[in-house]
Amino acid sequence: MTDLIQTIAIYAIPVIFAITLHEAAHGYVARMLGDPTAEQAGRITLNPMKHIDPIGTLLVPVGILLMSKLMGGPGMLFGWAKPVPVDFGRLRRPKKDMLWVALAGPAANLFMAILWVISMRLYLAGGIQEGYWYQMAMAGINVNLVLMALNLLPIPPLDGGRIVFSLLPNRLAWQYSRIEPYGLMIVLLLLVTDVLWMLMQPILQLGTAIVTWFL
Repeated sequence: MTDLIQTIAIYAIPVIFAITLHEAAHGYVARMLGDPTAEQAGRITLNPMKHIDPIGTLLVPVGILLMSKLMGGPGMLFGWAKPVPVDFGRLRRPKKDMLWVALAGPAANLFMAILWVISMRLYLAGGIQEGYWYQMAMAGINVNLVLMALNLLPIPPLDGGRIVFSLLPNRLAWQYSRIEPYGLMIVLLLLVTDVLWMLMQPILQLGTAIVTWFL
């Protein structure tokens, strides 16, 4: 139990920042491209309370973390925040601009991972290679890279699914969008069968290579 509490303490701040900036980035780019829906809903904010989903952000991640620890495996996190409302029809070029709105969230996570790497570099320069803040920086890198990779998977309604929809010809795009009602079930099925992590590996490796440039 002590180990679990320590893990939660280390991951809490990185997770909160990761989901908050991810969602706020969607809303900010949507506003830039003509849709004020997120702004009107008060979702372009760094206040995490506006983005936290009690089930997806709190109960599910803690539950999965607890189960993975009790089963003797490494701590594993999976969850989601309240999606930022975006009215794609109000974007200046709805189908094309959807790509940039979708890409904004994963890009924000990559940016945060880089910031955590820079903070780790400062710790290393100061001779700090362990301790709470160093472990938090490690967690910040991992959380943001995982969130980026997860969201870039081409499964609607994940950001990767929106990106694919934006790039496909109209007829194929609308056929592809019919997957969306089953998207979360597909992700959960991939998670429990361990296929999800295999699919995420190429994106994780790319993200790791990018953030390593700043170490």
